[in-house]
Amino acid sequence: MRPSRREFVKWVTASGIALSLSRLEAMEPTGFPARATLPGRGGWNPAANGAGRIDGVAKVTGAKLYASDFRAADLPGWPAATSHAILVRAPDATHVYLGMDLARLSGASKPSVVVTAEDLAKIGTRVPEFYASDLFCPIGKTPLYMGQPVALLIFEQFDAFDRARLALRDGTFVKFGEETGPVDLPSYGAFRFTRVAGPTPESPDVYSPIQAGWVTPGRIQNTALPVWSSYAKETAAPYGKAAVHGEQIRAELDPKNPALLVLDRTFETQSVDPMFLEPEAGLGWYDRKDERLELVLGVQGPYEATESIAFLLGKARAPFKPARINTQFTYLGGGFGGRDHTSFVLYVALAAMFFPGNPVRLAHDRYQQFQGGIKRHPFKMRSQIGIDRATGKIRAFAADHVLDGGGMANFSANVAVVGATAAIGIYDIPKVDVTTVAVHTRGVTAGSMRGYGTLQTLTALEVLIDEAASALPLNPIEFRRRNALKSNDRTMMGNLYTVSVRTPEILDKLEMHPIWRQRAEEKARLQSGGILVGTGVACVTKDYGTGGDASLGRVEIGADGEISIDGDHVEMGNGIGTALANRVAIHLGGVADQVSVARVDTYDALGLVTSGDPYTMDQKTQDAAEKNPRWVPAISSATSASIGAHVGTHAAAEAARVIFRYGLWPAALELWRIPSADPRTKDFAKARWKDGQLSLPGLTPLELPVLAATAHARNLVTGAIAHSFSRWGWSRARFQFGGEQYRAEIDALAVRKGGGKFAPLDRVNVLFPPTHNNQRGNVYTSMCGTLVRVEINRTTGALRIAKAYSVLECGQPLVPEIVRGQSQGGFAMGVGYALLENLPPYDGGPGNGQWNLGQYLVARGSDLPLHDLEIEMLPPLTPDEPPKGMAEVVMVPVVPAILNAIFDATGHRFQSLPVTQAMLKGAIA
Repeated sequence: MRPSRREFVKWVTASGIALSLSRLEAMEPTGFPARATLPGRGGWNPAANGAGRIDGVAKVTGAKLYASDFRAADLPGWPAATSHAILVRAPDATHVYLGMDLARLSGASKPSVVVTAEDLAKIGTRVPEFYASDLFCPIGKTPLYMGQPVALLIFEQFDAFDRARLALRDGTFVKFGEETGPVDLPSYGAFRFTRVAGPTPESPDVYSPIQAGWVTPGRIQNTALPVWSSYAKETAAPYGKAAVHGEQIRAELDPKNPALLVLDRTFETQSVDPMFLEPEAGLGWYDRKDERLELVLGVQGPYEATESIAFLLGKARAPFKPARINTQFTYLGGGFGGRDHTSFVLYVALAAMFFPGNPVRLAHDRYQQFQGGIKRHPFKMRSQIGIDRATGKIRAFAADHVLDGGGMANFSANVAVVGATAAIGIYDIPKVDVTTVAVHTRGVTAGSMRGYGTLQTLTALEVLIDEAASALPLNPIEFRRRNALKSNDRTMMGNLYTVSVRTPEILDKLEMHPIWRQRAEEKARLQSGGILVGTGVACVTKDYGTGGDASLGRVEIGADGEISIDGDHVEMGNGIGTALANRVAIHLGGVADQVSVARVDTYDALGLVTSGDPYTMDQKTQDAAEKNPRWVPAISSATSASIGAHVGTHAAAEAARVIFRYGLWPAALELWRIPSADPRTKDFAKARWKDGQLSLPGLTPLELPVLAATAHARNLVTGAIAHSFSRWGWSRARFQFGGEQYRAEIDALAVRKGGGKFAPLDRVNVLFPPTHNNQRGNVYTSMCGTLVRVEINRTTGALRIAKAYSVLECGQPLVPEIVRGQSQGGFAMGVGYALLENLPPYDGGPGNGQWNLGQYLVARGSDLPLHDLEIEMLPPLTPDEPPKGMAEVVMVPVVPAILNAIFDATGHRFQSLPVTQAMLKGAIA
């Protein structure tokens, strides 16, 4: 009874454009499954009992799953031939742009269409607010940043495209004139986070962000590390009050105080590329006859991407305004945040609109991805810490952060906030003052990337903590234990975590591990052979969630017991399909026969509407809006690996819970012949699934297909669609089922009975998380500790990671193999960040279009302890503990653990990244 795979819901209408979104592999079967395989199709299901990945075979056997795989001939109803486009970018951002040397592209390499800023102005495109800047640099202006697009070249034939691609690679095709210097723009965001705890742990804070709100100065002094203190007198409350407290904290960090150990250090991190395996790619076709724009995209935020394209073209003049946009979404060959809100999709749409009737493929090669892809923010940091010498307790901490955001704002302000609010890591520090500012520069745009600011600030912190332990002196793990935040302690925002805090267990595991216990023996054993041995430790916490996350899920069970699941989150190597299958199986007793991800087209029965910004709206606005029973603060949100288990599976799990409670459970009662007056009718929480059978003590177990057939025959609930919203806590609502009200962590619900159609249930009431939750900062966190042993050749400076161990907690691991895989991948990325990867920010950097993997070093197998990396997961505290986000936290402690191991081996502390072999050789000499 499922709708046709070609029936697309009209999700929203933007400026008169009907939008529809679907899953690419969900095309009609004719001629297509041979080239694209849905997870679980054909009955093959290695995910049973958590033994594998449901998408594994499709990936390793080469099925067409990714945006870069597809050409027009692969898509039913499309023209057979594919044209190609090149996005030309400016390799300079200090001179006036004068145009392109199009004479170089003549004859066989001549483009069919050239699209520039002038063309966009003629047709009336608009730039979505998130991407505010010139989509193409106009002639006569200085580019905002290196790598800013200047034109789109479209080639009807591949040979012309291929010749032009090679001809343009030398970087001299774009012409420049007068030198102007870089464009000067305001900072993307500046904040100050200050907390002064009360006299006892039970006392209220004297001052904290949760009490006073977030504050920002009226202006920023443009220096390498902006000077904030003088603004306390010049700025009215609330900033002035924070500044007074903050400067008092800094005054107390007096190195002349004999009772305090005070350290004052700087630290710098570099720009790096996300380095996903698949560079950005997309395919577009504008059928002018039907005024229909068809797109194939691989992005982390399907809903956002389609809305942005609709806004781009929503006021365009005919014939450049489509009547309908149908966007189909693929798997991603890696994301790491680099495809969350990417402007690349806008150019795919423009390529199709400017070459109507011809499918056009826009795909970066690695040169272009380096030049235009989102980067990790470089940070400059100054940190001060004061520790009571007598007790080894941290008394105060202050820091100043400056982020290089590059040419577009992207998520720079958010990264600044997350890095700043994470700056004290796992520690309980009563006095904290942290300033942060994200600045515009001419560098390639920096934005969302794995670790999201905490990688930078916690690397600086854990290196500082290690130095403080050496100076006291205290055992580094004991020092951390003395200062670790407990579950009832407040963070630097002044709030409490609402999830488990398991730092003591992690520290105990680190301390008892052989890598740590045998560190002195290993150092002595190899020292005489010209090898320097060092062991390093780090322990961190990382928030998960954004404060505005939405989850959609649809679950159905057939009369034969077959289960199908749709989820709106995206597969990008994070195993979201398998996670969905296993979480639903907890409630339905069987792993799904079909799982479809990146689906935002199968929930129309909910009739959802939204308005406003979930991050900034006030309580009054939310209270008024929620009176509409179909309103939610956000419909769908971008996927990140750190929220896949927590957010991406939530709605589907809640839908499965409804099917069990009002479908399979009443079917079981009938089969067990338990009358309605029997108290056991309320024992649904005691029922257990084992090997596909539902059991209750004293009763005969029931097979899932038998239960499903009975539910269908009795017209009980056999399908459910659910939506939920999280702002550091899930929305909650009640729904009427017969004579009882059902309470759940959802805000919208539709159900199907028997083989009928889905019908929405009006919520009886709803409780959305209060809007002031975003003032609190994060209350979700997961933790990870890492040990690393390094061996450094005294003569050459060559470093080898001999052994490593990471221990983490992630609540309920839905797929342990995926958790381990994320941890192993995070370790490899940490090694690259600590020792290898580096992009110069401006001239000579990737914005010049000359960078490829010949210059850029990433971690290879020889750089990793492939057979000596141990990953341990702490078991959940309770059987029903929800899954936590862990994909980011497993990377973060790797970097400082390596740096601390290098210090243990060499006696030298490095204060910038990466630490190369040449630097090590120089330090040892």
